[in-house]
Amino acid sequence: MCLGIPGQIVKITDVQRQMALVDVSGVQREVSLECVVDDYHPLARCVGHWVLVHVGFAMSLINEGEAEATLKVLRELGEVQAELTAMKESAPSPPANVPATALPELVAQR
Repeated sequence: MCLGIPGQIVKITDVQRQMALVDVSGVQREVSLECVVDDYHPLARCVGHWVLVHVGFAMSLINEGEAEATLKVLRELGEVQAELTAMKESAPSPPANVPATALPELVAQR
């Protein structure tokens, strides 16, 4: 699955290569703005704007509301993942002396 993470453009780091420093939830990374820069939205106007970042590229411009909503969902997914991990860790283990291949038979016998 391809996932874009919202980040805010902090500063332009390389005009020639269209690179910028983007803050993604407190982590700053250099990303390419090549996909979002055009005549309507030149490089000079990018600082302060929100973008979806994927594998080192700003893939699209988004507004602050979209960025906040996406970050909220990603945080919730992280919490869900933590819950799933906790559930998996708390599941009972199969008996140590029963081979894994015998488990379906034991379940069927119940």
